[in-house]
Amino acid sequence: MLRRPPVVVIKISNSRRIRELTEHTTQYAPILCATKSAMPLGRGIAGPQNFNSPARRPSLDCTPQQFARTLFWRPIHPDHDLDPQSALLLEDRLKCPHNTRPQQARHDDRDIERPLVWLAGIGENVKSGFHGGNDTAPLQHCHATPRAALLHFGAPEHTITNRMITAKESNVSATSSFSHEQLLDRLGEVAVRVGLNITPGQQLLITAPLDAAPLVRRVTEHAYKAGASLVTTLYADDETTLARFIHAPDDAFDVAPTWLADGMARAFREGAARMAITGANPTLLKGQDPERISRANRANSKANRPAMEIITQFAVNWNIVACATPAWAAQVFPELPADEALTALWDGIFKASRVDVADPVAEWKAHNARLHARAKYMNDSRFDALHFSGPGTDLMVGLADGHLWAGGSEKSGNGIVCNPNIPTEEIFTTPHRSKVDGRVSSTKPLFHQGTLIDNISVRFENGRIVEATASQGEDVLKRILSTDEGAARIGEVALVPHSSPISASKILYRNTLFDENASSHIALGQAYTKCMVDIEGLTPEELLERGVNDSLIHIDWMIGSDKIDLDGLKNGNHVPLMRAGEWVQA
Repeated sequence: MLRRPPVVVIKISNSRRIRELTEHTTQYAPILCATKSAMPLGRGIAGPQNFNSPARRPSLDCTPQQFARTLFWRPIHPDHDLDPQSALLLEDRLKCPHNTRPQQARHDDRDIERPLVWLAGIGENVKSGFHGGNDTAPLQHCHATPRAALLHFGAPEHTITNRMITAKESNVSATSSFSHEQLLDRLGEVAVRVGLNITPGQQLLITAPLDAAPLVRRVTEHAYKAGASLVTTLYADDETTLARFIHAPDDAFDVAPTWLADGMARAFREGAARMAITGANPTLLKGQDPERISRANRANSKANRPAMEIITQFAVNWNIVACATPAWAAQVFPELPADEALTALWDGIFKASRVDVADPVAEWKAHNARLHARAKYMNDSRFDALHFSGPGTDLMVGLADGHLWAGGSEKSGNGIVCNPNIPTEEIFTTPHRSKVDGRVSSTKPLFHQGTLIDNISVRFENGRIVEATASQGEDVLKRILSTDEGAARIGEVALVPHSSPISASKILYRNTLFDENASSHIALGQAYTKCMVDIEGLTPEELLERGVNDSLIHIDWMIGSDKIDLDGLKNGNHVPLMRAGEWVQA
């Protein structure tokens, strides 16, 4: 017997808001909404099977309470399977077929639950607002996926039984009832369609921890569906990584698999897309020799430099996405049992990656538009520098000559528009390597190669860090800064509002991909040349003159919070950009 979904009852009387909610809800299930005599929308409903036909449309005028009792208590038997690409318009007031209920629908060759969505209350205003007067306009991107039934009542009052859920009009969303497998599949699809936007005939190279195999399989499936010619995965294992630091001879830490790095660089030069799935234990190397860690990191950075230059130049489409693993989950939620911690981490990943919404691809399109608008404002403003101020921070960051702000989806050098990071909440640009001065303190811990570095405080002079302290991991921090000449300078400055979804979750993920999207941040080391204009044909020396930093490393750490203000400087004038961590301009 199918579970009947929970019901969200919303008091609402605004036709514009009805339209917004309707467009959101159609992504989950067909809509039965209140208008006058209407035609079916989309495809798959016709003739005697049309619920709008008089023969199939018995009236059921009822109150919300009566309808709820019908939905939850009466034995209602299905006699019709709605096409997931269809929506119906029923007559004004709450009228519905008396013998319908959530059905089983076919989607991607799997049987899944699909509740119906009932909409009532506005009559002709719903039709004109939602459909623009065109009853037969098709609805796009409808998917038969499980979701709570959603009812809208225009009545002045309603009573809610204890089996129902209330929600405010200002921020309405039905409780997700997607299974873990469905959400995992959605993450794989978003990683391919939004993150990589892989093209037919393109190869894909994936790196991932062993525990990420289920996600890798979903990514691989969707990549082949998108036309990929070959998907190759390189797995890493925490236990074998740790075994090296425990048992390998000392001279082993100056060795890196250059042959493998060269092969990856060749794959990228020949047009392969790149995906990195992150999820390793963030404190794997805790207690290991910091000097060995530093040497191993330096050797790996040198070996991987040719491949990383292709990535930092944004020459190919690439993406980083996360996979929850038991070791990582235990670090994030140490107070929970192992299975609950893993579930909680997955929930956070799915939410931050925007795959638990009606249409993840459409949501990412809207989110990218917001980031693009913010980046455009910064590009149009052409600030010379940024000034961060707050507890422990008084930092002036000059911007590189010809810098460019970016964020969200961008066109890579091979012409493919992709989202490098999922999730992402930042806009970012290239600072001038020699024009950073003052003091800045970290606002969140940095987890680097298995080591926790906390309460960082550094002082810059002429772009270079001349003082550096940390309450934990200071020796590792100083080894990072000594990697090469550019390691003590910054190559990126990124702006993230304190109210970002990841920040609002109050979860410290102990993973830079997530934590950097909870806070404004800077990055030690290599700059992204994609954030520069008019650089084609410039030599490395000419790039340095423009202020573009060069290094073997690129390490983000967080400096923003609800106590940090930000100003933009132009011709000596200060323009407020953020106050208490939030954008001044809406």
